[in-house]
Amino acid sequence: MRRCGLIGLLLLATSAPGMATAPVQPTLVVALAVDQYSADLFSEYRSLYRHGLARLASGAVFPRGYQSHAGTETCPGHSTILTGAHPARTGIVANEWYEPSRLPAQNGQAMVARYCATTIDASGARVLSPEALLVPTLGDRLRAADARSRSVAISGKDRSAIMLGGKNASVTLWMDWQAGFTTYPAVKLGDGMARRVAEVNAEVKRIYVSGQRQPKLPEQCAARAQPIALTPEVSVGELHPTAAKAKRWRATPAFDALTLRMALAAVDELQLGKGPAVDLLAVSFAATDYVGHYFGTQGAEMCAQQLALDATIGRLLSHLDRAGISYVVTLTADHGGLDIPERNRPRGVPTAQRADPELSPGRVGAAVAKELNLTGSVLLDSELANDVYLAPSVEGWQRAVVLEAVRRKYQQHPQVAKVFTRNELLAVEPPGGPPDEWTLLERAKESFNPQRSGDLVVILKPYVTLYGKPENPDRDYVASHGSPWDYDRRVPILFWWRGIVPFEQPAAVETVDIAPTLADLIGFKVGPHEMDGQVLQVGQR
Repeated sequence: MRRCGLIGLLLLATSAPGMATAPVQPTLVVALAVDQYSADLFSEYRSLYRHGLARLASGAVFPRGYQSHAGTETCPGHSTILTGAHPARTGIVANEWYEPSRLPAQNGQAMVARYCATTIDASGARVLSPEALLVPTLGDRLRAADARSRSVAISGKDRSAIMLGGKNASVTLWMDWQAGFTTYPAVKLGDGMARRVAEVNAEVKRIYVSGQRQPKLPEQCAARAQPIALTPEVSVGELHPTAAKAKRWRATPAFDALTLRMALAAVDELQLGKGPAVDLLAVSFAATDYVGHYFGTQGAEMCAQQLALDATIGRLLSHLDRAGISYVVTLTADHGGLDIPERNRPRGVPTAQRADPELSPGRVGAAVAKELNLTGSVLLDSELANDVYLAPSVEGWQRAVVLEAVRRKYQQHPQVAKVFTRNELLAVEPPGGPPDEWTLLERAKESFNPQRSGDLVVILKPYVTLYGKPENPDRDYVASHGSPWDYDRRVPILFWWRGIVPFEQPAAVETVDIAPTLADLIGFKVGPHEMDGQVLQVGQR
C-alpha cells in the first residue's frame, strides 16, 4: 500500500455517491482472469455484451486498470492479481528467466533457463510447482487463517492456474496437452472430482484429435470480416476452416468452455461457498490470448471470441445463482495485446512494424563478440524478451566491457526506445502515484528482481511486434504483447455482487489493488505493508 493518498481521494470523491454496501456475508470469492483482455477490447465490445460480461459491467467498473510493470507477460500478470504484489515482489519477472544452476554436479557459474511455474527436482528434472512465487495469494492467506477454507484455481494454462492458486491451494487444475486437465502428481482428487475431470478430458481428446471447427461468424461481427494476407499460406481477419488446425482449437470458444466445465465441477463436487469458511475460486480463461496471438486483436476472430466469452462467463454466474451461493466476483486480465502491424498501419499507426531479427540476443551477442575479438556466445537465449543476460563465460573485467558494447548495440537500433542496466534499476526508487504517469524506468523497476532479472532491460518502441511473419501456419504467432506501453498494460478491473449500486471510476488503478479490495469485502485483515496495492472503495462495510 505503497502509493500516495491521491488516488484514494479520487476514488472516494468519484464513487461515494453511488456506492453500495459490501456484499452480505459472502461465502465465495470468484476471481476471473481473461488472458490478453485489454482495456481496449473491453471498451470496443462492451456495448455488444449481453450475458456475464454485461452483468459484471453493471457493477463497479475501473476501465483504466493497469498491470503497471514493464514485462507484460502471462506469468507476471497472473502473479499480481491475488497476491496484491508487483512482479518485483512476487519474483515472477517473466514467463522465463535465467538463474544460477542449483545442481551440485554442474559448475556453480552455469545459468539455467527457469520457467515461472516449475522447480528442478533432485534428479535435475523440471516439475510444475508454485515454488518460484515468493509471496502468498489471497487463497493461501485464507487457508492459513482457517484450514476449512478451500481455494481452487483452474486454467487452460499451467502458469495461470499456479500463479492464481499459490502454494497452498486445495485444487489446482490446468490443461496438459498429453493428458488433458491435470494437477500435481502428489495431489489426489476426490472420487467425484476425479470422475468429472475424466469426463472433461474425454471431450478434450475428442476435440484435439478431430480438430475443433471455428464458430459461426455472429451477425454483429460481419463488418470485421476483412481478410489480410500475411504470407501466401497465412491469412487472418475472417473465420474460415483453415484457421482450425492442430492446436489452434485453443483459439476457439471450445477452450474456454472446457475450462468452464472444470470450474463448475469444482463448485459442485467441492461444494464451494457452502462450508463454514470463505472459499475462493480463481478461473483464468485463455482462449482470448490464443486468438490475439494467432489472428490479432481486431479481426472477426476476436469479435466471435468476445461474444462467446460473454456467454461463457454468463453460464458460470448463472450456475452460482442457481446454487444459492452468496458470492463476490472480480474480473481482470494479465495483460493487454498489440494487433498485427499489417492492420495497424492503414488504420492510423504508420510506425507499426515487426521486430528486426537482428535484435535477437543471439545475433547481437555474435556481433559484439566479433567486435571485441571474443570467442563463444556473450549473451544467453536466441529470442528477444525484455531481459537480456550476459553469458556466465564472460568473466572479470570483460563483463563491464561486453555489457557496455551490448547496451550500445541495442540503443543504436532504430526500433529500440530505451536500454536500462541492472545498476540503473537497482538505484531507482519504487514508483508511487498513478501508474499511467510512471516513467519507463519506473515501469521496468516493478518488473525487476535482482536475483532473476537480466543484466539489461531492452524496451522496444511502441507498435513494434515481436514476431516476424509466420512461416508455419500451425506454429507461429502473428501478434504479441510484453511491452511497457499502455496497449499491453491497461486492463479492465470489474467487481460485482448482487445488490451492488453501479459506478464507474475513470482514474488509473492497478491489478495489485484487487487482492486487498477482495480481502476488505470479506472482512479479512491484511497488514499495512503485506501488499503493494490499496483497498478500492467499491463498497462500504
